[in-house]
Amino acid sequence: MYKESNPYQISSTLKMEERCSNCRTKYKIEPSFFYGAMYVSYPVGLFFASIALFLCFFILHLSLLTTFLIIVVEMILVLPIILRLSRNIWINFFLHYKRPLKSEQKA
Repeated sequence: MYKESNPYQISSTLKMEERCSNCRTKYKIEPSFFYGAMYVSYPVGLFFASIALFLCFFILHLSLLTTFLIIVVEMILVLPIILRLSRNIWINFFLHYKRPLKSEQKA
């Protein structure tokens, strides 16, 4: 789906292929289509932050300030993953991959 498989290649984190290499589905349905992924990135980010909060504050019993700083650092480090994951979730709301039938694969 993405031109660069490494999400931490910052210059090309969100550069996408024009079409799916398998089924030839066009990824960009319309201009600005992926702006909607911002709505998905919020709960995805909350999920990552909640895991860090639970581990640091409730399991390791770190102070609230230390837990907050760890969450901030974690969110910065996982930002490229959150961006890609939210785009993948967003596009799956509208497009569904359908495997070609065996008879279609031979044709």
